[in-house]
Amino acid sequence: MSTYLLIHGAWHSGECWQRVVPLLASAGHQVLTPSLTGYGDKAHLLGPEVGLDTHVDDIVKLIVEEDLTEVTLVGHSYAGLVISSAANQVPDRIARLVYLDAMVPEDGESAADVLPVTQALIDLAVKSDSGWRVPPLPELPPPSGLFGVTDPADVAWLRTMLSDQPVRCLQQPVRLDNPAVNAVPRTHIHCTVGKPDGFDRRPVPATQPNGAPAEVWELATGHDCMVTMPVELAELLLKLG
Repeated sequence: MSTYLLIHGAWHSGECWQRVVPLLASAGHQVLTPSLTGYGDKAHLLGPEVGLDTHVDDIVKLIVEEDLTEVTLVGHSYAGLVISSAANQVPDRIARLVYLDAMVPEDGESAADVLPVTQALIDLAVKSDSGWRVPPLPELPPPSGLFGVTDPADVAWLRTMLSDQPVRCLQQPVRLDNPAVNAVPRTHIHCTVGKPDGFDRRPVPATQPNGAPAEVWELATGHDCMVTMPVELAELLLKLG
């Protein structure tokens, strides 16, 4: 049995993995899909003090309290930052990092460094009435849709789980100062359809930090592949388990 810890991206909640969980669990694996502070069952904790460090603490605390080991740690989108810093704190408990259409940071980088278009969201939030709320990105015409989701029923479902993002999540830097984290294997899964202008990902280096060749897979769907292609995503994740 493997342990999959699936971390949602900005604005979402752990509910977004609902279609993937039974596919992994039916293969005999343990699957956890926590909502980060400020989302889902923790939406009441949303506030200006919530940042990247808060979300990293969420995941590290869960791993330690549940005594999880050999974890396949999957981070979608913004959560690429979260899983990077979390693995930095508990590298001995992580079997693999999976960057699912995710931000892939270097030590000391924030979301704005990894994805410069994010700075515009930060500026708007700081100038807004709240001074800290970053609302979800708007729905765009197909194929971009709402985070890559275009089916009307799926869009309606997705809207039920979206919350504002605290600006500190996009401002705080990732910490990758533990040399042991470099030994953790990495897999990158890229969604190739409907990427909005300005949301270009960095090229994946040919060699992983552990010296192995890069492992990059693709899904021909939009950003929220756990909604649009849960079966195909689960099949890829099961290869890692």
